[in-house]
Amino acid sequence: MRVLVVTAVAAERDAVAAAAGPCDETALPGGYALRRAAGPPDAAAGSPVALDVLAAGVGPAAAAAGTATALTAAALATMPYDLVVSAGIGGGFAASGAALGSVVVADAIVAADLGAETPDGFTPVTDLGFGTVAHRPDPALVKAVAAAAGAASGTIVTVSTVTGSAARAAELAERHPGVLAEAMEGFGVAEAAAAHGVPVLEIRTVSNAVGPRDRAAWRIGPALTALTGAFRTLPGALTAATGPAPAPAPDPHHP
Repeated sequence: MRVLVVTAVAAERDAVAAAAGPCDETALPGGYALRRAAGPPDAAAGSPVALDVLAAGVGPAAAAAGTATALTAAALATMPYDLVVSAGIGGGFAASGAALGSVVVADAIVAADLGAETPDGFTPVTDLGFGTVAHRPDPALVKAVAAAAGAASGTIVTVSTVTGSAARAAELAERHPGVLAEAMEGFGVAEAAAAHGVPVLEIRTVSNAVGPRDRAAWRIGPALTALTGAFRTLPGALTAATGPAPAPAPDPHHP
């Protein structure tokens, strides 16, 4: 099983790659550098999963562009991906139980600010008759990955502007009941994955509380460590959820 993991920045990419083991670097069109696990998936060890990791940039547009580039390159090389994962650190909604250092897995990947402001409040773009604002990963896959990582599952919202006030945090929580976390890339990754017909997940570790901006309270180091830990559990979870990889077909020229 081939998995593309897309992060925003190099520190997140490196945290995920640390779970994948030794990696080689492959150049993609557009100047992207893909970290690829060295060697084939180890089916004999029960982990027939290979992780490729890409730092695509900050925000949903950069995330979509990088993801689409990697998926297209893989398809043209006849090595398509089976799953795309948006990953990194993010802000947690404490009222929903997303504590600092915890892991969250999206059961809904939602564009929180794609729409229009009206006199009656925010209107999602879908209510205007366009597009979509939500992608829903496979529930069985979400359940397996969350259980393996000791994670909570729920809505993760994608924003183009990070929340920096209590008022904005309250507004998001009201519009998305039970929302666990916010980040800036998940929806862009999901849009690109959907365009290519590839399943998607979003996995985040919580580095800060959503609300008034207080850099002194951020815990980026522990969140990155937790991200590595979460991805160490991912191959086993995917294998358990999807079953073992099929045995290779016999070579008729070498009985």
